[in-house]
Amino acid sequence: MSKLIGKIMNMRYESFLKSPLLTVLFDTDVNAWQSRCCIKDNDTIYAVSKWTGPKRTRTYPFASVYDTLSTCGGKTITVIPIVKDEGADSQNIDYLQWDTVQLMSLLNVYVILAYYMDAQKNYRDAQKPNRITKQQLDGDFVKAQLKELSNYHSSALHWNLNQLSPEKLDGLMEKVILSYRLISNKTGVKLHNEAGIEAFRERIIISQESFLAFSRLKSAQAQKREIGTTQPKEVLSVGVKTPIEIENYLGGKYFLTVDDVIIHDNRYELIESKHSKKSILPGENDIKDGLIKMMLFSNIDKLYEETDINSKTLVNFIPVLRLTSEKIQGKITTNMNESEIKTFFHENRFRKNKEEFVNTLFKEARANNFEVVIEYGERKKDD
Repeated sequence: MSKLIGKIMNMRYESFLKSPLLTVLFDTDVNAWQSRCCIKDNDTIYAVSKWTGPKRTRTYPFASVYDTLSTCGGKTITVIPIVKDEGADSQNIDYLQWDTVQLMSLLNVYVILAYYMDAQKNYRDAQKPNRITKQQLDGDFVKAQLKELSNYHSSALHWNLNQLSPEKLDGLMEKVILSYRLISNKTGVKLHNEAGIEAFRERIIISQESFLAFSRLKSAQAQKREIGTTQPKEVLSVGVKTPIEIENYLGGKYFLTVDDVIIHDNRYELIESKHSKKSILPGENDIKDGLIKMMLFSNIDKLYEETDINSKTLVNFIPVLRLTSEKIQGKITTNMNESEIKTFFHENRFRKNKEEFVNTLFKEARANNFEVVIEYGERKKDD
């Protein structure tokens, strides 16, 4: 199987697993805000999530975004650092990708691109002295953007495209470069060569088209690397790990990977896998991360298999969220009846809160036309 291409015309999704959000006053320190919360500024309330870096694979930013969607009664906003450098002894610098912002536009989430202005030396590993930790956002900058958003009445798409304008990106990248110089001088930590950040800056300020092309090249390269790997929190079944390119009505194009594609009864099962080795279920954040994929896959209007550039075949499909654990026996799915599900809970000694969580997850799946499978699984020994 070469590639799948999905077309999305509209986004409709009903969620049931969102966690309650703490309400925080606007005047408090931005860096003390939780990863997802409601921010109250006089009579204005925002639902805000914060990323710990621009890469969506490092932590669980999608879980935070999931919890803020259509909550608090005001705009849904996410704060994303455009660059994150953890020091010369860390891995490569993390950079924002164009499609990350476009994905937020698709979910009607307003993006505030931010930067780190302070940090501390990381003393935890004496063998790697050139590392920083506890990076702090410029809170005044973030709050100024929030104030601007309070009087902004256009869509998230328009706001986000404006954030990606060459002029705004150039000014923001200047702040990034100057701040990391100051952080390096203050902590005595050597950071990555500044030429890398400058090169990124040059590519993204030429034009939005240049930023888009550069990001998609990087994304496609990452996708190719992912095709040949099994992540620690995935367990592959008998399907094929497959690239999928999703196009939406906003002009966004997303290079993603489907963990498993299984063809059963002439229907393609698009499987997002989450695994737990020590717990009876993967963690809640891990599952919510998977639900963002389900939001996308369940809103695909048409799915094509592309075997070569001149050959596309329309296929039937169903999105599937597959949760595996080495601590359970048997299997349940959203297609099973209540009696079968209760038997599974009993045999695996599910606690009441876990039963309620699964029942709510199944309710969300049925409301949004995707399936959930919970079954025994274990990672390959060579992962």
